[in-house]
Amino acid sequence: MMTWLSEPTRDLARRLAHSANNGITLTGVVLTTASGISLVWFWFLELSSPRAVNPYLGILLFMVLPGLFLLGLALIPLGLWRRRKQQMKAGPLPTEYAPLDLHSPTTRRLIILLGLATAANIAILGTAGFKGIEYMDSNKFCGLTCHTPMAPEYTAFLNSPHSRVGCAQCHIGAGADWFVKSKLSGVHQVFAVTFGTYHRPITSPVESLRPARETCEQCHWPQKFTGDKLIIRTKYAEDEANTATTSVLLLKIGGVTAQGQVGIHGRHLDTSARIRYVHTDPKRMTIPKVLYRDTSGQMIEFLAGDAKPTELAAGRERSMDCIDCHNRPTHAFEAPERALDKAMMNGTISAGLPFVRKQALDVLKAGYPDQATAGREIPERLTSFYRERYPIVFAQKRPLVDQAADTVKAIYLRNVFPEMKLDWGEHKNLIGHEDSPGCFRCHDGSHTTKDGRMIEADCNACHTILAQDEKDPKILKDLGIR
Repeated sequence: MMTWLSEPTRDLARRLAHSANNGITLTGVVLTTASGISLVWFWFLELSSPRAVNPYLGILLFMVLPGLFLLGLALIPLGLWRRRKQQMKAGPLPTEYAPLDLHSPTTRRLIILLGLATAANIAILGTAGFKGIEYMDSNKFCGLTCHTPMAPEYTAFLNSPHSRVGCAQCHIGAGADWFVKSKLSGVHQVFAVTFGTYHRPITSPVESLRPARETCEQCHWPQKFTGDKLIIRTKYAEDEANTATTSVLLLKIGGVTAQGQVGIHGRHLDTSARIRYVHTDPKRMTIPKVLYRDTSGQMIEFLAGDAKPTELAAGRERSMDCIDCHNRPTHAFEAPERALDKAMMNGTISAGLPFVRKQALDVLKAGYPDQATAGREIPERLTSFYRERYPIVFAQKRPLVDQAADTVKAIYLRNVFPEMKLDWGEHKNLIGHEDSPGCFRCHDGSHTTKDGRMIEADCNACHTILAQDEKDPKILKDLGIR
């Protein structure tokens, strides 16, 4: 056997074969070979197939198989070392094993082959590591792998203005330090999902998020927001005609203009920490103390009228950033009233169906044990109402009734997840002051300084009301919108 090899090379090969003849090394060879071939084959299929990788299959391809490959590589030298120690304890090594001769061409060829194999292993391992990190940072991995706990957050993400922004861009951002922090946090989350110890619903850990200046402000520049924003909001009453009224606001969202005008973003956010505050609850709903640095650099302290020293001592101080108002920029959950108004305004729920606003709200707020039950009962309850109470309307406008039923069901499935104990109003949006205290956490007329100055609470400070709850606002005709 192996007569084409020189004697020293044959001795070296026999020596390696003899040392490799142990369970640990052989297991490593099998693991490395099988996982390496599987990885290369699946990468080829991934490149040649237009279909995205299933998140559960991705765990196998980008995490399990690279782990097995690395484990196999580690077992091979471990087995050789362990076998070598056993041989040395058993007595002198066999004399027929010639010393390694680096001047021998065949030995050098063997070393080259081993080097090429090592380079190939490094290439496979490097590619596997890169693709594994890429996969773990993908939206599908973040949103679909842990299906039950992350279903609400992923559903909200898909319906958000940031649905084309990668999860890792906001939750991790650039740089190695936050990448390492996020992966260490991910280990804890894996155990939480495995043993079912995760929060229900998922909390918003603001204190552990990367500062908004390093994430949000990579795309948004608060100081450069200029001008005002026109807001048109239509509400529908719960009467038979679903009477609509419209409010029109001019929201002063600007930063700092060349003329020196300052808007909401310019007043609250600056290149320095302009505002700090103390909150006494995890959701930051109660703010007894506000520290504001004015344009002269003086720090002004505002205290709520009912603030207690013990409350202030137990509270947590935080520097205000985007997340303190835009607390649900991507994972936002709507209030049922607001969701219905939007659906009726865009026509997916017809305002021509009698009492549709009231009935839709009733079925949305009814209790359901899970989403599957809600998906069955919501359309049935709404269609039954028209079938029994308005048979003529039901017969003449059946398509509109069915469309409304499907839309109401979609609103529920988009916002309520009983399995995660996520119900209406659990995650309040702090923008504005209709669905939550929002702005009134500070602008409530009670935060004052020792010399009597107060945080402004005038409505016109943030917006100009052009029309309020009017059936046919004249301003919209003047603007050419209606």
